[in-house]
Amino acid sequence: MAQKGLLMCVCQGTCPSFQQMNIFEVGNAIRRENLVDYVAIHPQLCSTDGDKFLTTLLTGDMTDKLYIAACDPTMQVKMFRDALEAAGFDKNNIRGVDIRNMNTEQAVAAIKQMVTAE
Repeated sequence: MAQKGLLMCVCQGTCPSFQQMNIFEVGNAIRRENLVDYVAIHPQLCSTDGDKFLTTLLTGDMTDKLYIAACDPTMQVKMFRDALEAAGFDKNNIRGVDIRNMNTEQAVAAIKQMVTAE
């Protein structure tokens, strides 16, 4: 059975644009409402180990839709292209939202809007 996942990136946790939010509470809020089947946090998806993580996560057809809350959604697709191709995951099944410079409540609202828009 294919699942929907939420993957959040926090730019190593040191980027000033993520200092106003509690990323763990953001994930818990989405998880508690059962908006997705799983939630994961990665410290830096645009790094080499971020590519490895995405490839591992998306290989095997267990996920059919992946929501990513991080930086600019257009950049996300460009940065993750190689990992998506390596996993055989269609980039059309990725949805992204920019949560930089948001507090916890704003990030939760932005993610909810992205997930429920479909």
